[in-house]
Formats: sequence, C-alpha cells, structure tokens
Amino acid sequence: MDVCEEYVSMPASPMAECFNSSVLNVFVLGVLESEIPIDDSKAVPLLEHLLLPINTRFSSIMVKDNKGKKHWKQVDVNVKEHIKIPTFPTNTPLKLYDEYLKDYMTKISTEELPQDKPLWEMHMIIYPTSSAAGTFIFKLHHSLGDGYSLMTTLLSCVQRADDPSVPITFPSSRRSLVESKINIKTMLRGLPSSASLVKNAVDFWWNALKGSLIANDGQTTIRSGHEDVGFRPIDISNVSVSLESIKQVKNLLKVSVNDALVGIIFLGIRLYMEAMNHESSNANTTALVLLNTRKIRAYKSVKDMLAKNSEAPWGNRFHFMHIPIPELSDTNKLNPLEFVLEANKIIETKRYSLAVPLTDMILGLVNKIKGPEAAAKNVQKMLNNSSLSISHMVGPVEKVAWTNHPIKGFYFMTVGLSQSLTVTITSYMGYLRLGFGVEKGFIDEHKFNTCFKTALEMMLNAART
Repeated sequence: MDVCEEYVSMPASPMAECFNSSVLNVFVLGVLESEIPIDDSKAVPLLEHLLLPINTRFSSIMVKDNKGKKHWKQVDVNVKEHIKIPTFPTNTPLKLYDEYLKDYMTKISTEELPQDKPLWEMHMIIYPTSSAAGTFIFKLHHSLGDGYSLMTTLLSCVQRADDPSVPITFPSSRRSLVESKINIKTMLRGLPSSASLVKNAVDFWWNALKGSLIANDGQTTIRSGHEDVGFRPIDISNVSVSLESIKQVKNLLKVSVNDALVGIIFLGIRLYMEAMNHESSNANTTALVLLNTRKIRAYKSVKDMLAKNSEAPWGNRFHFMHIPIPELSDTNKLNPLEFVLEANKIIETKRYSLAVPLTDMILGLVNKIKGPEAAAKNVQKMLNNSSLSISHMVGPVEKVAWTNHPIKGFYFMTVGLSQSLTVTITSYMGYLRLGFGVEKGFIDEHKFNTCFKTALEMMLNAART
C-alpha cells in the first residue's frame, strides 16, 4: 500500500496512542446477525462508497514522526484486502456452526491488525447458525474511535429495513453510565462543603492508586492477575434480555435502566464467585465503567462530529469510572432489589466525583511529560488492577439492513483489555444484548452465563412481588 504524499497527516490522540502501543492492542468486534443468507458481492462497493468516505481514519495508518509521536497518515486502500471470508465444513448441523463461529471469533480476537494497512477488517460468515442465516463481524481498532464514534459510523452505513428511503432515527438515551456530561467547573461550583472536597480527594487518590502497582484487586475466580491477560485468547458469548423486563426493575426502584442492569450484572458476578470459590465471593472487586465525556447524549451525524468545535467530536472521548462491586449478603440474597439499590448508590456517588476527570488529567500529563508508552502502561495497570470493564452502547431503534441484509441481532465486544472479564451492553429494537468476554480456560463461560440468568430471574421475580 502506498502512502499518498499529498495527504496531510493528523496527530493521533493520547488515547489512540495508548490503545495501539507495546502494552495494549485494543479493538472492537461488532457482530451483525443477518436474517438472510449473505451475498458477499455487495460488500466491496458499499465499503468503498460508504465506509471510507465517512472519515479519513478508515483510510489511514498510524506512523511515527522523528520524535516518536504517532500520526494518522492517509493511504490508498484496497478494500478487498480488508474482507475476510472463512471456510467452514459444509452440510453441518447448526450447533456445530455455532461452535465454528465461536472458535473463529476467539481466533481473530488474538490476531493483531497489520499496521501497514488501515486498522479495520470485515469478516463475513456465510454459514447459518442457530442465531442467523449469516454473520458480519467488523473488527475495528479502538484507536479509530470509541463506541460513540463507531456506532455513528454504523448508523451512517445502514438503512431502515422497512423503507430504505426513510432516514435512520439517530437514537438518544437519557442519563446512562456511558453518557454522562462531566464538567469540572460545574462540579466545583456545586461542591457544598469541605466534606465533599475530602471525599473527592479520597476518590481521586484511590483511582490514582488503581493506576499504580500499589492497589489492585486480588486474584479471584474472575481475575487471574496474569500480566499478559490482554493478549490471551477469550471466549465470547452473549445473552438477550427484553428491555421491558429491565424497566420493571427500573420503574419500581426509580433508577435508570443502566443502573438496574449493572446491578443485575454485579449480582450475577457475585453469584459466580460464590459458586466457584466461596472464600473469594466477597473479595474486593472493582469494575471499570466507561463514561462518555461529550457535552450531549444524542448521536450526531459524522459530518456534525467532524465539524469544528463540535459538541460531540470524533475520537476516544471517555473516562474510566471505578465502581466497587457490592458484597453478597444473606439480606440482598433474600431481597435482590437491595443489591441494585446499593449498586445505584455507589454509581451515583462515583458518577459525579471529581476523581474521574482529575485522573484523566493526570493521564494527559503523563503522556506529555513521559510520552505515549508511559501513558499506555498507566492505562494497562489501571485495567489490570481492576477485575472487569463494562461498556454500553445505544443501538438502532428500528430494524436496519446492511447491504440489503436485514439485521435481526446486533452486539459488540471489546477485545485486548488487560482483564479476565469484559461485559458489553447493546440495545437494538427493544432488546439488550449482553456480551461476555472471558479469559479462555480460566473463567467458565457456561457457569458465568447461568449465574447471570439466575441473577436476572431473582431480580425480576422480586420486582413482580
């Protein structure tokens, strides 16, 4: 691939450099389940005429200047080199195709994207599974942008399945874990007392310690503690949950959908830890939750995102929020709704803590003073010292089609994080798809899924009584 000298290179953001470094190689797998068999002949023109023009990031590579600073350099793209179509055995039962797809996702989750080509691929699984007639898998390096940027890209490439002539409705969400406006000046004005300052200081230093070797979660049944865990194979599974069922808990407890769902996830994690090793069931366990730091919650078009002084700029615009997972007790086992309320209380406290933006400021200083590799090591330690990450994306409201293939299901998984467990949440057409990425051979994915389903059942039964 030849670099086009007439193109002007653009500096890579600090977080883009962190995610594409010697210690971190983070990318996103976006899975679209087709309702009809896949016609692979339509992929190339759509990628050429829709994906590439969206943003120069999709036609750029990362290069270093003579000072070691990374830049995006636009290149000529041969789209066919980015399309992968694996071959599976034919005339196979659907359950075996499920296993082939699962093994294939494990395989591509450990493969690095070539640095001499734009950092994305599209994999087309032309075989049926129990979930779909065919499967599209987008492998996108996280340095290209965060979930908000990548979801906007998807919304710009799909059409409404019922009427392609009608524009896609860009979804919006009310307050959520990943979409919270953080403004330091506003929070400073709102601090009511010296007690709040002390509390924010404690939160800040606790977050800072989580980014060092001093404070970390211990080794448990969901945290192996392996330094190279981000480069180890993972098993990926997913569970579908009705949004209306989660709203039963939300409405009863007067919390957000996301807080209710995260409380259920936390309960499922504690049930799994108890089932696998009772002694570690209430060990100190911390979840890293991603917070979108843009000024607005609703999605904007890519054109609006790329505009100067945009309220929703392109890129990686998020903070990490440290959330201690509540302990499991006889009380909240008998009344699991108490578990959600306890989780909600912790989340509300952390969401508006100054620790989140201040920790991000420290990361920026490390990047400027010691360079991107030092900043990447700091992020890697922060991830490795916590037990899991949770990220959530609001997906399309209407049924959509990709290259005239109606999409019946959609979910994503973040791969390459330095943790044994990653949880992702995607909403689509009134359903929530939870993706679980677990360290292969360490976490029992089947047992974990069972514990989550048990937690969900416990919570819904409690909400009905």
